[in-house]
Amino acid sequence: MMKFSVLDQIPLSRGDRPEQAIEKALELAHFTEQLGYTRYWVAEHHHTTGLISTSPEIMMTRLLSATERIEVGSGGILLPQYSPYKIAENAKLMEAMFPGRVNIGIGNSPGGTELTRRALTDDGESKLNDYSRMTEDLIGFMHNTLPNDHKFRTVKAAPRISHQPPVWTLGLTENGARCAAELGIGFVFGAFINPKHMKQSLDIYYDNFTPSVAMDKPHAILCVFVVCCETESEAERHAQTLDHWLLNVTYGRDTTVPSIEEIEKKSYTDKERTLIKENRKRCIIGDPEKVRRELEQLPEVDEVMVICNIHDFEVKKKSYELIQQL
Repeated sequence: MMKFSVLDQIPLSRGDRPEQAIEKALELAHFTEQLGYTRYWVAEHHHTTGLISTSPEIMMTRLLSATERIEVGSGGILLPQYSPYKIAENAKLMEAMFPGRVNIGIGNSPGGTELTRRALTDDGESKLNDYSRMTEDLIGFMHNTLPNDHKFRTVKAAPRISHQPPVWTLGLTENGARCAAELGIGFVFGAFINPKHMKQSLDIYYDNFTPSVAMDKPHAILCVFVVCCETESEAERHAQTLDHWLLNVTYGRDTTVPSIEEIEKKSYTDKERTLIKENRKRCIIGDPEKVRRELEQLPEVDEVMVICNIHDFEVKKKSYELIQQL
């Protein structure tokens, strides 16, 4: 059986307040836990109107408090914008509070525009090129394995716990997969962002994985948009809100998820229709049989992480229920 997990960007649907988006995330986490999903991850986004999760660690703690069994993680913390030491301490503190249920996903992203990145780092220099080194430092602080000649070797991350949460890196390329394999950590391929290098990247990760103190065997997750309804026509109807949302994201417009009623009044240019068609490569949309077929055509991975940014919350919940039944 295929193993499923959830990625939640905590999108704001038109007509909702941010507080309602957070309440829906809590409800969805509890709901998917009851369905048997493996893990529930929340993203990190900044300077956006429609994505509420600006601090994964804070949201993770709230979600962990509201659930009992499902693993909760970040998808992912923007490592280059912060201190590996601070992220390690946040991870260890959450693990101490919720043993065995914390996942740390990290990513090499500026967090938005260059101005946004500078605001996040208090106008610091970009460290995107230091990602591999910073990931090594994060693992070193978490497991107390920094090299003896490391300048921070004597600085210990607290609390001193015996079990550390697993670490994944999010990637879109062969280079990202190779980095994850060499560091001996998990790898998440973001097909929901761009599926172009999916198979090559996953092959490189599995073929080159080296066991480490962080992870003793490879664990790859494939993340993709999925909208599953009882009928294909119903799935297509609700997927229109995802189509328009992705269009807005591409053009840097309002990222609030629009309603179906709003979409049905819109008309698109030829260029926009072409882009919507291209974005469908990032999605699996249909009835359960079609969704099953397309999921089975994906490269073999340890689990599939589902993201579903549509407007209707009850339809979203039903989509996750139908997927888990496949």
